This record gives sequence, C-alpha cells and structure tokens, in this order.
Amino acid sequence: QVQLVESGGGLVQPGGSLRLSCAASGPISSINGMFWYRQAPGKEREWVATFISNSRTNYADSVKGRFTISRDNAKNTVYLQMSSLKPEDTAVYHCKANLVAYTSVGNRNLEVWGQGTLVTVSS
Repeated sequence: QVQLVESGGGLVQPGGSLRLSCAASGPISSINGMFWYRQAPGKEREWVATFISNSRTNYADSVKGRFTISRDNAKNTVYLQMSSLKPEDTAVYHCKANLVAYTSVGNRNLEVWGQGTLVTVSS
C-alpha cells in the first residue's frame, strides 16, 4: 500500500534551521502534487507549502521567504527546508500527496497523508 513517512523534526532554537523529509513508497504510478501542512497545539491544521508536478511552488504568507519546498522525483521525496525558525512555527508537520496508485482494479487517484513529525522551536 502507498504510504508517506516524514522525518527530520526535533527541537531547535529560535533563528535556527531544520530540514524535513517526506518519502512516498508503494505502488505509485505518478505523483501530481506534494504538500506540507502543520498543526500547532490547540489549533486547526494549516497549509504551509505546495510542490506541484511541473515544479510550481506556493507558500503560506507566514512562512514565505523562510521555508523552501523541493522534491526529488527519483526518490518520490519532498523536503521542507525551514530557516529563521520562530516559536510560532512549533507544530506537528504533516505531508500529503495527491497521486495515482496501481491497484488490482486499475489506476486510482489517492490523497495520502503521513503521520507527522514534531518541530519544536524553543530556547
């Protein structure tokens, strides 16, 4: 089955940097878009960044200029390079993929979420 696995979270001081990774695995035919979301304690999940298959990227205003999303197509992996981190960036970061998977009944469009990785920005 198709799954996404995030990694790279941890504790970092304000102003520091972290790089998150999200690797997709399983019977994947193609990936149309990969996304990062985050959910801070007591808050709703919010969209952070998008990487679309033609290399277009978009960012939430709150992270624009500080975060960079990139993708390694050969590895089916998306990255989120986070710099100038602030305490308000503390959250569980989830990736999502819109993809086409091979199944026993033919190709199928799926939206798949990872389990999340915790980023804590604190001194």
